[in-house]
Amino acid sequence: MTLTASSHFQLSPDLRICRVLNGMWQVSGGHGRINPRQAIASMLTYFDAGFTTWDLADHYGPAEDFIGEFRRQLANLRGDAP
Repeated sequence: MTLTASSHFQLSPDLRICRVLNGMWQVSGGHGRINPRQAIASMLTYFDAGFTTWDLADHYGPAEDFIGEFRRQLANLRGDAP
C-alpha cells in the first residue's frame, strides 16, 4: 500500500507530515512484550508505505527510544534522515 500525495500536509515551509499518525501508545506498557527488532522492522515498512509521522507522547514510555533507533537504522540503511 502506498499513500497518495493528498495523504500528506505541509505544516510549515520545512515540515511535511502524514495526515495519519502512527501511534506509539502500544509501547507504553500493559500491552504485552514488545520485540524491539520486530517493532523497528514494522516501522520501516510503515515508513516505506508513506506513513512517516509518529505520535510520541511523553507518557508512552520508550517510544522515543524506538524512534531514535528507527532513525539510526534508516540512516544506516538508506542515508535518509526524516
